[in-house]
Amino acid sequence: MDAWKDGELYRADELTISPYDHGFLYGLGFFETFRTYNGQVFLWEEHWSRLSKALEDFRITMPYDKETIIAAVTALTKVNNNEDGYFRLNISAGVHDIGLQPTSYEKPTVILFRKTLPSNLRGTEKSAVWLETVRNSPESGIRHKSHHYANNIQARFEVTSLASLEGIFLTVDGFIAEGITSNIFWVKNGKLYTPSLQTGILAGVTRDWIINNSSIEVVEGLFLQDALEDADEVFITNAVQEIVPIKNIDEKQFLGNQGPVYVALHESYVKCIREERMER
Repeated sequence: MDAWKDGELYRADELTISPYDHGFLYGLGFFETFRTYNGQVFLWEEHWSRLSKALEDFRITMPYDKETIIAAVTALTKVNNNEDGYFRLNISAGVHDIGLQPTSYEKPTVILFRKTLPSNLRGTEKSAVWLETVRNSPESGIRHKSHHYANNIQARFEVTSLASLEGIFLTVDGFIAEGITSNIFWVKNGKLYTPSLQTGILAGVTRDWIINNSSIEVVEGLFLQDALEDADEVFITNAVQEIVPIKNIDEKQFLGNQGPVYVALHESYVKCIREERMER
């Protein structure tokens, strides 16, 4: 089974959604991607909190509580031989007539998708390139993880494979923003740097974990391209791939998976996963 919807499990070819859903008509929808470890979602409370803020901002009522969604994760895991998976919890605005008529969305379409986790080993390095596509501005005061993904898709056209290569956005003002599917960090002179949310980037759950758990000072700010190119270490983060070392951006080389800050942070991240699992 590939998905859960309204309490039932479905294969991919069985799923349907109305063409009148405003997620289809107007791109109004939000999602969270996460993975399981021995059947459990890491940093679930943080994912749920971020999703809830987005739904509140756009007046979408979530019909299920977080315990119901976790039960759906468990059900999908069980029918897939208890193998850990890559999950996407998707809330689409719901069915309404054509036109921007509703002042709120009370019956959204909720689907939990599951697919097989990528096979990359921890510590596998990636290369990166600077993107020609400029990072767009958020739809509201902060960037939500929304269906408005055309900017990311344009950027994806610039790279040959996201499995081995990440593209790095700059803002219209030339500041470092984020990757196509990741947040970005770098190390210089014993400090850890990452772009500020003022650049319009997504407040990544793994990004927040790094900021809150780093043993060295973390500096958030507005940085130009040369700040990253002058770094000693560079790595990117997301909830599925965890913390990924970058070995080069174009011709500029970095320490990659030999970087001491990267190594220490990833060891701490894996330890935290194990400890959270043991607490449940």
